[in-house]
Amino acid sequence: MFSGANLTRLAGPILVLMVLTLFILPLPALLLDLFFTFNIAVAIIVLMVSINTKQALEFSAFPTVLLVTTLLRLALNVASSRVILSQGHQGEAAAGKVIEAFGHFLIGGNLAIGIVVFIILTIINFVVITKGAGRIAEVSARFTLDAMPGKQMAIDADLNAGLIGEDEARKRRSNIAQEADFFGSMDGASKFVRGDAVAGILIMVINIGAGVIVGMLSHDMGFAEAGKTFALLTIGDGLVAQIPALIISTAAGIVVSRVATDEDLSQQLIGQLFAKPQTLYVTAAVIGMFGLIPNMPHIAFLLIASGLAGLAYWLEQKAKQPDPAQQQAAQAAEAAKQAAEPPMQEVGWNDVSPVDPVGLEVGYRLIPLVDRNQDGELLRRIRGIRKKIAQEMGFLVPPIHIRDNLELKPNAYRIQLKGVDIGMGEAYSGQFLAINPGRVLGPLPGTQTTDPTFGLPAIWVDGNLRDQAQALGYTVVDASTVVATHISNLLQTHASELLGREEVQQLLDHIGKDYPKLIEEVVPKVISIGLLQKVLHNLLDEGLHIRDMRTILETLADSISRTGDPDELTSAVRTALGRAIMHQLFPGETELQVVALDPSLENILMQATQGRGGLEPGLAESLLKQAGEISESLEQQGLNSVLITPAGLRPLLSRFLRRAVPQFKVVAHSEIPDTKTIRIVAVLGGRA
Repeated sequence: MFSGANLTRLAGPILVLMVLTLFILPLPALLLDLFFTFNIAVAIIVLMVSINTKQALEFSAFPTVLLVTTLLRLALNVASSRVILSQGHQGEAAAGKVIEAFGHFLIGGNLAIGIVVFIILTIINFVVITKGAGRIAEVSARFTLDAMPGKQMAIDADLNAGLIGEDEARKRRSNIAQEADFFGSMDGASKFVRGDAVAGILIMVINIGAGVIVGMLSHDMGFAEAGKTFALLTIGDGLVAQIPALIISTAAGIVVSRVATDEDLSQQLIGQLFAKPQTLYVTAAVIGMFGLIPNMPHIAFLLIASGLAGLAYWLEQKAKQPDPAQQQAAQAAEAAKQAAEPPMQEVGWNDVSPVDPVGLEVGYRLIPLVDRNQDGELLRRIRGIRKKIAQEMGFLVPPIHIRDNLELKPNAYRIQLKGVDIGMGEAYSGQFLAINPGRVLGPLPGTQTTDPTFGLPAIWVDGNLRDQAQALGYTVVDASTVVATHISNLLQTHASELLGREEVQQLLDHIGKDYPKLIEEVVPKVISIGLLQKVLHNLLDEGLHIRDMRTILETLADSISRTGDPDELTSAVRTALGRAIMHQLFPGETELQVVALDPSLENILMQATQGRGGLEPGLAESLLKQAGEISESLEQQGLNSVLITPAGLRPLLSRFLRRAVPQFKVVAHSEIPDTKTIRIVAVLGGRA
């Protein structure tokens, strides 16, 4: 028993085997009629699917369909040629009713007309449609391959910013690869159609010549009679094959020439050709003027001109009619305005507005990005950012309060932390930011700017230049991604300021579900919420996550009896988290390539620490300059900038380097696990 799924899987092999069988087995006229009709039906189906396809990948099987239908037409040509040559002497119906009908109905039984029509169809198919579609597919394949690196970088940027997950990233990468494969396959498949057109001409010449010889030698027919009979059958056979070929070639041209949108071909044509009444008015006027010229076909020109003018008038009147939804909204607003105002109330605590932990203000042109009613893309991306930071840092970031601000520039936005601006930028809804990573192939027209997150040179370009920008090596992102990436970067940089006591208590409540005894014995009996918050602040300030709260709380419980200083408790926690810290800085490496302190500088810093004094201004400036040079050199080698110091110096140097050289991380000797080895790649302070 075959199930429906099994039969579906067998459809492809059965069709291919059936086509190949047609090359070998002789067919009666009735079966030829069925197969010719089936060939025409398949061609029409392919054309309809192509017209209703919105993106090329929706019909990714088209190159294979093109090959199979070409083989089917050639197989039918072979089968019909066999019947024509063997039975053509019996009359025009010998090869089936379909060939006879095409021979009489389409060309009226006139051989000259039939030959001319057949050659014209072949030229149209071969020279115009197939050649153009093949050229478009070739260029599309080339540009798709050139744009792949930029598209991959855009996917990686979205993934790193938490805007998409692994599954979505994998799906997008697969779509990019499939798109390149599709246009490459279409470029090759178009050669089948061109070869089919050449084969059709050769088959026609061979059948006519061979038919005349067979008719005269085998069936005692005269030259004129044999020529007329076999030529009529051959032309009918050629037209039966060329018309489906022309239909499928047209479908191929439609598929490869479409620009991917959310509309099918009918919606695009009607929405773009007849969108502006002014265009139709001008066209109607020009056609009407032609209709007034003497000896012109006045009825045809004036009829078309009247139709275009009437259509333009109807579109113009339709555009003036108010939208029912807008009408209802206006009526509701008017009703609300006319409603009685509530009595004046006394000032109360409800009038005191608390400061939002995180805020985003946007200009009025960016409102669509954050409007729920307009399916604002930025809202979804911000949710993704909060989820990503929660997964990476170990606590829940407060919600981001979004509001519009008419005092800002129309395309400007600013990000606030506790009511204070921490970042500003501009974004253009509907445009794309082409970021120059440093190795682009050429310039782009657009608005020059700077990427607000990383400070790289960039250009705001229109949507129709997106593929060109990716092909030139730019990293192209939309306006929502620009703002979302900026927010994500700032939230990670200021993570410690987002962790208040309320967030710490929520974190403890969440941890208490898994480790209730630990929370009960440690907080607040052994360590207070305030002290725990200071330690967590220190960890976040130094770029560490706080996901391993079990280790943090157990270490604090063991160390609180020796000291209550937050810095010393932080050092103890860092030692306990040493393996996780090394994994974060050197993922998967057993040899740690680090920067060491010059011994003489180490002695000076130890004396300064013990004496509670500061560094000399000259020494501090020299250290910062040298640290920046070392960091830049290691970055060019693909290495992290990590300084190893004694435990007593680590807090001092970490705070000292954090503001000027934030990428320089400082670790203590005690934080390095015994399983790791150390290799010194540079020395800080050697020239001080």
